[in-house]
Amino acid sequence: MIAKIWKKVLFVILIIACLFNIVNKLVHKASLEEELQSSADYIQEQRLEEGLQD
Repeated sequence: MIAKIWKKVLFVILIIACLFNIVNKLVHKASLEEELQSSADYIQEQRLEEGLQD
């Protein structure tokens, strides 16, 4: 009896945590432009470091 109640409570907590995670990612989602700029900056840094090491 108590095990069934705990199972339901933990299941509800799991669902709430998943929904919170999804909503949080949607709210704080970086724009595509920011992602592309970040990737370009990273690639440039890597190329500069490779050039300095040679």
